[in-house]
Amino acid sequence: MLTREFDYDLPEDRIAQSPVEPRDGSRLMVIHRQTGTREHRVFRELPDMLRPGDLLVLNDSRVIPARLHGAKEDTGGGIEVLLLEESQPLHWWTLLRPGKRIRPGTVIRFRSVDDQPSSLKGTVLEKNNEGWCHLRFSGVSDLLQSLDQLGELPLPPYIQPPSPSDRGLTEQRYQTVYARQAGSIAAPTAGLHFSTRVLEDLRRRGVETASVTLHVGHGTFAPVKAEQVQDHVMHEEVFQVPESTATAVQKARAEGRRVLAVGTTTVRVLESVARDHDGVVVPGPGRTAIFIQPPATFRAVDGLLTNFHLPQSTLLMLVSAFAAPRRHPEGRDLMLAAYREAIAERYRFFSYGDAMLLL
Repeated sequence: MLTREFDYDLPEDRIAQSPVEPRDGSRLMVIHRQTGTREHRVFRELPDMLRPGDLLVLNDSRVIPARLHGAKEDTGGGIEVLLLEESQPLHWWTLLRPGKRIRPGTVIRFRSVDDQPSSLKGTVLEKNNEGWCHLRFSGVSDLLQSLDQLGELPLPPYIQPPSPSDRGLTEQRYQTVYARQAGSIAAPTAGLHFSTRVLEDLRRRGVETASVTLHVGHGTFAPVKAEQVQDHVMHEEVFQVPESTATAVQKARAEGRRVLAVGTTTVRVLESVARDHDGVVVPGPGRTAIFIQPPATFRAVDGLLTNFHLPQSTLLMLVSAFAAPRRHPEGRDLMLAAYREAIAERYRFFSYGDAMLLL
């Protein structure tokens, strides 16, 4: 299977640069997988699309202000640092820009979000084969707690950076209303459409909710550079499945109720922990590098709420696999046809864009 088989043409003006107001005012394309039929709805109508007893599983990870700005101590050259994953307290794997000439021992002094000197320093300890740099931080006792004063939310490169006056709104809208566990470097974007009103309407409808945590890392959005899809290797990401969520999933499946995942990150968690022989979802912490591509078997998930994804991305491949499990290329064809219709209907794409529900 070739990566280019998942390509499509997207006019630049379809890439959403700002979120819809209100949150639940985004559009919602509903795809019925058995028939291939499509509906055009509004996200606040989501409760009408679901059944009493459905279980909706959310990713409650919270985006951290993971982008830092500083300068090399010896030359004063500017450096942008993206935090990727904490290896131990005050030790992080990072991406540095520019980073080609960075060597172990380089010291970086950081500035605050209002461009003032800070006490934070980082020392490069090593660089791995992927170009990630291992930094040891000093000058603060807890880096995560200091990031609100030191870091910026790492918006995707296709979104224009907000002006200083819009930064507060961005920090609010690039988080889900149910975000709890800090650790992601990108939002689980399918959840951005939910408002407290929609969540309450779902409860009144009799739809249950449960949460998992997957801290969205570089692996979710890393481009597929391999010509053959199966040659792409995903980076590991950290997840947590609470006992209560595993129990809720098992109870729903035993009773013949649907389990719907909010976002591809939630799909990856549930399918990572579902046992091969019986589909039982196992609780606990873990790490996953699962790469779901057509054809695929889904053991835990019956429905998927997601956004419109980049061409040739692992996310589009996952959604194509879900659209028609075990039947490649039907799932890919169904999704690309839906994307063409969404473009013609002027849907908004990517992180701040509109949503799709596959049932």
